[in-house]
Amino acid sequence: MAMTGEPGTPSHDVSPGATSAAGAPGAPPGTAPVQRTHPAAWLWLSLAVVGLDQATKFLVTRFFDLYERVEVLPVLDFTLLHNTGAAFSMLAGASGWQRPFFIGLGLAMSVLLVVWIWRAPRGDKLLPLSLSLILGGAIGNVIDRVIHGYVVDFIHAHWGASYFPAFNIADSAITIGAALMIFDAFREKRN
Repeated sequence: MAMTGEPGTPSHDVSPGATSAAGAPGAPPGTAPVQRTHPAAWLWLSLAVVGLDQATKFLVTRFFDLYERVEVLPVLDFTLLHNTGAAFSMLAGASGWQRPFFIGLGLAMSVLLVVWIWRAPRGDKLLPLSLSLILGGAIGNVIDRVIHGYVVDFIHAHWGASYFPAFNIADSAITIGAALMIFDAFREKRN
């Protein structure tokens, strides 16, 4: 602390390069420095999604036969299905080239998502949250393709006799992450 002014009166040096006792440049002494979390701290969420996704798929494949249906709610069934295609079973009837293609695509997207999360601004919450959900979902489905050659789907929503394509926890995380990412983009555009 620099001493200026009258004798016995301490004066705080708050010049641009000065650092207070709290460690923040130019901050008054006794104030806590602003801690901004690194976006990579959200990667725990990706691990949680992968864990939950794989655990639910393990339970369903252990206790259900293929195509077995159990009604959970009037609009929701659990039905074990194998999806060799992409979302909504697109390309499921292809000759087999889709498996290595989707594994490679999933791995490439996972690397890209990790880099994007790592480079996101410190303190940003919504973007790394959404990217971590998408990353966890992508990894969960890649694991299925590597181990089984298909993605295990089991959540089957319907309205009357109209059934929507079956999905899983990984797909849910990807969808929620994409929706949050779109919301974040609109929010950023408005600011």
